[in-house]
Amino acid sequence: MQKILYPQKDDWSRLLERPDNGLEDVYDTARGILDDVKRNGDDALIKYTRMFDGVVLKTLEVSQEEIDNACLQVNSELKDAIIVARKNIETFHQLQKVQQQVVETMPGVQCWQKSVAIEKVGLYIPGGTAPLFSTVLMLAIPAKIAGCKEIVLCTPADAEGKVNPAILYAASLVGVNKIYKLGGIQAIGAMAYGTKSVPSVAKIFGPGNRFVTAAKQLVSLKDVAIDMPAGPSEVMVLADESAEATFVAADLLSQAEHGADSQVILLTDNESFLVEVESEVEKQLNDLPRKDIAVKALANSRLIVLSNTDEMLEMCNQYAPEHLIVSMRDDELIGNKVINAGSVFLGNYSPESAGDYASGTNHTLPTHGYANAYSGVNLYSYMKKITFQKISATGLANLGPSIEVMAEAEELIAHKNAVTVRLNKMDF
Repeated sequence: MQKILYPQKDDWSRLLERPDNGLEDVYDTARGILDDVKRNGDDALIKYTRMFDGVVLKTLEVSQEEIDNACLQVNSELKDAIIVARKNIETFHQLQKVQQQVVETMPGVQCWQKSVAIEKVGLYIPGGTAPLFSTVLMLAIPAKIAGCKEIVLCTPADAEGKVNPAILYAASLVGVNKIYKLGGIQAIGAMAYGTKSVPSVAKIFGPGNRFVTAAKQLVSLKDVAIDMPAGPSEVMVLADESAEATFVAADLLSQAEHGADSQVILLTDNESFLVEVESEVEKQLNDLPRKDIAVKALANSRLIVLSNTDEMLEMCNQYAPEHLIVSMRDDELIGNKVINAGSVFLGNYSPESAGDYASGTNHTLPTHGYANAYSGVNLYSYMKKITFQKISATGLANLGPSIEVMAEAEELIAHKNAVTVRLNKMDF
């Protein structure tokens, strides 16, 4: 990891640069595969699954028998942990429901909103080096609470044509049964366009590698909505002398092991603490099974000493991290000053992995600086809002003259007439 002491603000943008996500290099590949899936449907899906995943599939859909057998393979300890996570995620997202109110903006003019679930949604669940069964919970539970009528789940199979048992158990637990053995670009194409086997959806959710990210961005241009732009995972830690170097090092490494293109950044106002963290990272790194991946991620990472808390907050808000850990004495006070972050973890006992798995918040979050404009996945990601208005004759009498004046000023006379004919009918 690079160590930087008291950098000038002119250098901050350079220091906070993310690793190149390589999307430009894969757009042509993604576009070609998506076009093939759109034209040739299941045949293209089977072809690319054989090409990229090394498995020849006779059927794309996971059978109920496969789901039942997979559930038997998951040990009871993991099942219990998944059940705890499900309960917390359900509780957190259920409470996001807001009762809509009718507002009378002026006498006789009533306006309100109605929240309606998106009917058909698609969930992409990575299943490569780290099969993310936790993402099944994060994406499917709010979809169920929102009331989505059809949930389609795509996840790659292994070389034997089997889906990770924990993924199937999590899906079964939350009531998702349309599961397809598809990964990568072809999975996104299947959900965007639909094939004989795979239904098309209105919105696609879920993380993935750069090929999946490129495919999601391409299909979102005109075919289907997506949850958000996404990229490699990242964490920023703000720490002072009250933090535990062992904890901070573990948090940095928990993100670094996600992928070689992940990024972790520590901001502190204490030079000696930085040295402690660096030492702890080296010590803990040697015990990680995914050490090689973490080492590559750490090459993109920074340990930065700044002059004070205000500078730490300013740099944090400029970076807009996906995950932000505040290990500082006044963690809640500082957390309230954060304006750009996907998810914030306050205090020495709030590891980022709690949000990844079981605290209840959603781990599908904006990366690559998009936290300055995007929220993470939440209940309303699966819903759309329809506005209503009901205007009485008295209401139109009150409001109509203003509409007429504005419409005439924009030279949209038919708009004006739509009001005028009604007012004339009422002898106003």
